[in-house]
Amino acid sequence: MAEPSAHGTTAGREAQPRARRPSDRLVPAVEIVIPVHNEQRTLARSVRALYRHLEQHAAFSFAITIADNASTDGTLAAARSLARELAAVSVLHLDRKGRGGALRAAWSRSDAEVVAYMDVDLSTDLAALTELLTPLLQGRGDIAIGSRLAPGAEVRRGLRRELISRAYNLLLRVALGVGFSDAQCGFKAVRREVLGPLLDRVQDDAWFFDTELLVLAQRSKLAIHEVPVRWVEDTDSRVAILATAWQDLRGIVRLRRSTRRRPQQADASDQAGRGRTREVDRSAAVYPRPNAAPR
Repeated sequence: MAEPSAHGTTAGREAQPRARRPSDRLVPAVEIVIPVHNEQRTLARSVRALYRHLEQHAAFSFAITIADNASTDGTLAAARSLARELAAVSVLHLDRKGRGGALRAAWSRSDAEVVAYMDVDLSTDLAALTELLTPLLQGRGDIAIGSRLAPGAEVRRGLRRELISRAYNLLLRVALGVGFSDAQCGFKAVRREVLGPLLDRVQDDAWFFDTELLVLAQRSKLAIHEVPVRWVEDTDSRVAILATAWQDLRGIVRLRRSTRRRPQQADASDQAGRGRTREVDRSAAVYPRPNAAPR
């Protein structure tokens, strides 16, 4: 249920920000989703930094959606405040925790040509954002992903996280035959035209969502564009590494087993998926999409 919200200039600000560049189209070319769970401390700083970057560098119209999944701190209140302050920011609230579920809900309702997401900590340098989005907007790819392991990437993180990341992506290559180098960098974009059939088939709604989406995209022979990024580890990360690793291993086993189906079974399943829309969490509350076309 949408709540009314004013989207005006906050007190003391000298000028109202330009909401959509370079045009005033109702539907943005790009919608960037920031999934959050209990990120009260970093949310406002990160969203304002992203907004400023887009205003200064984006040659396309944009919108930012904060997808709050079951936060129990002041994250939702902070997100609503940002939506009142910044004209191209809106909030999607879900009662169920899970990054994948938040992305599924936000991307499913988007009208943008390209949908993207990034982690709220902005560990990935925003300088790579244009390179991530431009090929998709120009039709030169289907999916674009930031990579910390591609040639040219610059990464600063602890040895433990580095080893875990490399081991995980090596396992994906061995077990699933993937061709991309970094499945879990929180910096991705997809053309909406190809997204629906993928979301229909992705089963995971947590951390494995990224990996499953990419594996299915590769199996569907979609073009995946990799962008080497500058990435700095967030030392305040609260990801439960062991629990996440166990969920990822279960997901890998499930996807590996799915490759053993007979080709005709896989084809029939794919065709069925294209005619089906997976139900999105109806507990989601949408805080107005400013200047968006009526739905």
